[in-house]
Amino acid sequence: MTLFSFVFKASRKLFIFVKMPFEKIYTYTILKGNGVQFNRNLICYGVPLVSVHKSATFIIGNKCTINTGIKFNPIGRYTPSFFMVRENAILKIGNNVGISSTAIICHKEIIIGDNVKIGGGVCIYDTDFHSIDPLLRQDSIIDKKSTISKPVRIKKNVFIGAHATILKGVTIGENSIVGACSVVTRDIPANEIWGGNPARFLKKISI
Repeated sequence: MTLFSFVFKASRKLFIFVKMPFEKIYTYTILKGNGVQFNRNLICYGVPLVSVHKSATFIIGNKCTINTGIKFNPIGRYTPSFFMVRENAILKIGNNVGISSTAIICHKEIIIGDNVKIGGGVCIYDTDFHSIDPLLRQDSIIDKKSTISKPVRIKKNVFIGAHATILKGVTIGENSIVGACSVVTRDIPANEIWGGNPARFLKKISI
């Protein structure tokens, strides 16, 4: 290793070390300002984007980790972690959950159980965002009122692979695995591996 390379790498590590406490304070301020309920043992690498309506509920459990930023999640297709909770909606994240560059958009209810691992670039939506009727979509107010939202439930010990998308009304059973880049449009039973677009059953998990 050359002297320049050594100095460069050491400077980069020092910059990250010095920057992280400020990012933690900033992140906690954003969460508190949005009325998020969380514990001091929450670990955040980078600063997530958070938007929570005053009538909404957003709860983060114990010992959770949120990665956001390319230096903490260098797997490609970078996006910051983003949490949006709309009017009267409920987003609950259980204990010991790991989230990495994930977008969670909650218009109704999203419940994530304990020990869930969510890979980089995953999107979880409990809404269609727009009406499926093209005529209704022409009027933004009617379009919004006609949009369908259904709860999403991800049970404990689930692993969701990178860049997967979980759509409205889906329940993923305990211990199940969703393959990378999958699009989940229907319920996944416990102890199964699913993958593809749309996601389909691949095999059972022996426990």
